[in-house]
Amino acid sequence: MKIETLMEMLPEKYSIVDRDLITRAYYFAEKAHEGQFRASGEPYITHCVAVASILAELSMPSVVVIAGLLHDTVEDTTVTLKDVEQEFGEEAAKLVDGVTKLTNLPRVSRGDQHSGPQQAIDEEDDDDEAYEADQEDGSIRSSRRDLRNETLRKTFVAMGEDIRVILIKLADRLHNMRTLGYMPEHKRRRIAQETRDIFAPLANRLGIWHIKWELEDLAFRYLEPQEYKEIAENLAERRTSREDKINTIIEQLHTMMEKAGIQAEISGRPKHFYSIYRKMQDKSRAFDMVMDLRGVRLIVPDIPSCYAALGIIHTQWRPIPQEFDDYIAAPKDNFYQSLHTAVIYEDGKPLEVQIRTYEMHQNAEYGIAAHWRYKEKFKQQDKAYEQRVNWLRRLMEWRQEVEDAQEFVEGMKSDVFDDRVYVFTPRGDIIDLPANSTPIDFAYHVHTEIGHRCRGAKINGKLVNLEYTLKTGDQVVILTAKKGGPSRDWLNPNLGLVKTQRARSKIRQWFKKQDHDQNMSHGKLVFEKELQRLGIGEVDLNGLLNKFEYKNTEDLYAALGCGDISIKRIINALPEAEQEIEPLLQPRPTTDVLEHGNAVTVVGLKGILTNIAKCCNPVPGDEIVGYITRGRGATIHRKDCPNMLRMQEHDRERIVKVSWGQPQRTYPVNVQIKAYDRQGLMGDIYNVINNEGVNISDINLKVTHNLAAIKLILEIGNIEQLSKVLNRIENLPNVLEAQRLRPG
Repeated sequence: MKIETLMEMLPEKYSIVDRDLITRAYYFAEKAHEGQFRASGEPYITHCVAVASILAELSMPSVVVIAGLLHDTVEDTTVTLKDVEQEFGEEAAKLVDGVTKLTNLPRVSRGDQHSGPQQAIDEEDDDDEAYEADQEDGSIRSSRRDLRNETLRKTFVAMGEDIRVILIKLADRLHNMRTLGYMPEHKRRRIAQETRDIFAPLANRLGIWHIKWELEDLAFRYLEPQEYKEIAENLAERRTSREDKINTIIEQLHTMMEKAGIQAEISGRPKHFYSIYRKMQDKSRAFDMVMDLRGVRLIVPDIPSCYAALGIIHTQWRPIPQEFDDYIAAPKDNFYQSLHTAVIYEDGKPLEVQIRTYEMHQNAEYGIAAHWRYKEKFKQQDKAYEQRVNWLRRLMEWRQEVEDAQEFVEGMKSDVFDDRVYVFTPRGDIIDLPANSTPIDFAYHVHTEIGHRCRGAKINGKLVNLEYTLKTGDQVVILTAKKGGPSRDWLNPNLGLVKTQRARSKIRQWFKKQDHDQNMSHGKLVFEKELQRLGIGEVDLNGLLNKFEYKNTEDLYAALGCGDISIKRIINALPEAEQEIEPLLQPRPTTDVLEHGNAVTVVGLKGILTNIAKCCNPVPGDEIVGYITRGRGATIHRKDCPNMLRMQEHDRERIVKVSWGQPQRTYPVNVQIKAYDRQGLMGDIYNVINNEGVNISDINLKVTHNLAAIKLILEIGNIEQLSKVLNRIENLPNVLEAQRLRPG
């Protein structure tokens, strides 16, 4: 991509001065990146032009396009922020600074690392090229991870001040994903996973759907290549017939709308691979049964026309129950508006229809960027933009209170990127919370003091446990004490009592105000108890102090006691914990436990219910196929089963590819539980273990004078899973302790 291409893409509203500055920025970046190449072998400047072009497509202000051209100069060349400011102004320099990585680790890809010609700079290398001599060093790998999290933290904090920073970052990531095929396999998977976890949800939160869909599809391509290929092939096979059918449907809709006097732009909806895959998973449906395989979109002049068009369509074709959503009356949390419905078309197959106004369509496609793209056309853009920015800032109120970068990124995932639930106060006010929030999260959202004094909750008039997961429509009443504070157990991630970073930050603040010695004493107690529970012997405390940058053990214990750092992070940082898996989780690994407890994987349909056919009883090693049955998932047959051969002749569309599941490596762990005996004790323990996906291979129960001693052998995958299971068991009523028994 060259400068001429970029100049042709610039919006007409740009002045001659704007265009001259962009041209200057191009030649400035070209000189700075001279001698640097992408992994594809192209000059590095092509990436800068591509990022600027994506921003130009969004009709961003010229200063943002300039920052897009310069976004890697400070990170990858000898150019400084001061140089950028002198040449292009303070605003451009701030934007470049917002997307510049925190490059604290040396890299051989930097120009000053070697005297020969500069090596190709890999996009998104994120310090994977740290000193080759230290490539296998665990501390270096950990530092790279910390550095990536610090960079994300910096970018998100900058986003709170200027939303344009994150738009540049999204454009940067989008082009990197488009060219990800040139990267090594391990980098492709890491970058694709980060894109799915962080950048696609972020584009969704900003309402920029066309970037969200492309990021999701590209990540899907590299994370589940087999499923991606299968969906692509299925779509390709049906493309001609599907396009012909869609054109027929569009013509019918045009006729229907013209008769009703409704002006409408009608088009087929693009097919997004990841959306199809998610629907196949979520609804356990085969490819042909996913609603939006055939979809059309109507764009009409105003809101009354939306509902009028909906009525005409429902009159012509029978609507499918539970498939209608009115996002005009009740917009999505990212301000998306549209009518969605699914109907049974004349051929007996489903058809999905979206109806929206032109303004809704622009907001859906470009989200927060529509503020700049269509500012002149829609007077409401300024107000909508301010609403979006204020909403994002409210979601990130806690951002200045979290010092740890990893915790910050996890908080962004839970509080900003997750889906939302909408619950009611007793007075009928709507409270917007992240999905999987608990009553404690609700209490802290209403008021900090209510959170501190929360002791119980009623949901829809019924008492519930504090770990109850709130659902949309719940009416929540918090039961409070007259005085007191939060429990330290609320900060234990294994107990799942608190979901949101906002609530965790307020709980930590409360404990920080407590006596330092009290926090230190409690932290030491928690640390020693966890080591004993997991059967870990002596540990290198100096290594922990260096890892978390504390001066002495007292400060480490105090931080643990007040919640600044979680016991989960400390245990995961122990070299002893990493070494536990092989030598101590013995006597021998168990390798015949299949993932998710399911012996069969249905290609493109993870999580679907499967049953082994009794007519042929296939066993691992046999060639198998699946047959989708109504209400019972997929029945698994041998390929040469007579029944299957007969069904292939009549119901070919219900045949799906299947394969035997992959074994998950687990280790037998001896666990001892002491508890006062009560009715339902073993049932509760079993439910905890089952909910964590852990298998019990042996059990021994002895009750003496109402005291139960239970010995179990659990098949555990890692130390983190063991810690979570033991914490949850110990939190059950009447349980005194749950800990691991060391061999011998």
